[in-house]
Amino acid sequence: MKKFCDLTDVELIELFEKDSISAFEEIYNRYWLKLYAAAYKRLKERETAKEIVQDFFTGLWINRQQVKIVTSLQGYLFTSIRYLVLNHKRAEAVRNSYSEILLIVNDNSTEENYYYKELLERVEAEVTHLPPKCRNVFELSRNQYKTNKEIALLLGISEKTVENHLTKALRFLKVHLNILVLFFLLR
Repeated sequence: MKKFCDLTDVELIELFEKDSISAFEEIYNRYWLKLYAAAYKRLKERETAKEIVQDFFTGLWINRQQVKIVTSLQGYLFTSIRYLVLNHKRAEAVRNSYSEILLIVNDNSTEENYYYKELLERVEAEVTHLPPKCRNVFELSRNQYKTNKEIALLLGISEKTVENHLTKALRFLKVHLNILVLFFLLR
């Protein structure tokens, strides 16, 4: 039998899909540095790039039963890393925006802080009234910054179902929070 380092990507995929840890290790050894370089090129942060690549490989092994690589292995790996980097940047932008909002809120008067906290509490309270599956999807999306695809894989549902749950949650919140938001904005 050939050594794993002599196998083609197609052969490695076939063995990986049969739960071969050796095939996975070869994929890891063959592509880790290249994927790290691609992530670092976009992020310019060593630790974050390492974390993204490590998390990707961990997820790849854990979810190997659901992963179906129909294109080239290299294409699949680099596309996955690109999306993970974009998701990280999106989450970072949201965190930065949230931090800026908190700074603004902290600079405002006590009354404005009170209304802001009241609004946050109301949102949290209304989220608890969502159906359990819908609430779970909403919290994974909004609190943990998971993508629809990640949520679908995590919960074992389709991306379309994830979208439907998010749409339902946002409609519910819009209706139930409309009065309070209007009051908050008009005061």
